[in-house]
Amino acid sequence: MRLLRDPDQGMKTRAVPLVGEAPAGPLMLAEENREGWLRLPLEFASPDSTSFFLLRVRGDSMNRAHIGSESIESGDLVLVRQQPTAESGNIVVVWIDGEATIKHFAPGPGYVLLKPKSSNPMHQPILVGQDFRILGVVTKVIKKGSELLDPREIQ
Repeated sequence: MRLLRDPDQGMKTRAVPLVGEAPAGPLMLAEENREGWLRLPLEFASPDSTSFFLLRVRGDSMNRAHIGSESIESGDLVLVRQQPTAESGNIVVVWIDGEATIKHFAPGPGYVLLKPKSSNPMHQPILVGQDFRILGVVTKVIKKGSELLDPREIQ
């Protein structure tokens, strides 16, 4: 995949893999499905020594969460800085027993609360002990990012 805009017009870019969808809703089976690569401006995904990946958001459990001034809505792409830890208040991608979700990270003594930030009251917090893994922290939202991709470049 590529951006429709030509990245060779003087803008410094970095290739970041789009690895599939992540639910912003109830936990569901996570399957990494690398769909291709997307070139992003270097300032979005730096420093070079840090690994990043993109996920397509599915669901509405985080539609009141903001990264900068952008809310996280179904169909958006989120840029995730790959790291095994997070700070209280971060929006994280978490792996629990073979399932993944995007949630607000709120650690407590001996547990972690993964909180939705949604206009939909059906979404409830998830309480976990030590049996989870942080895959990364969401650093940027690319609004309706799938619309920026050229489907002819999907392999």
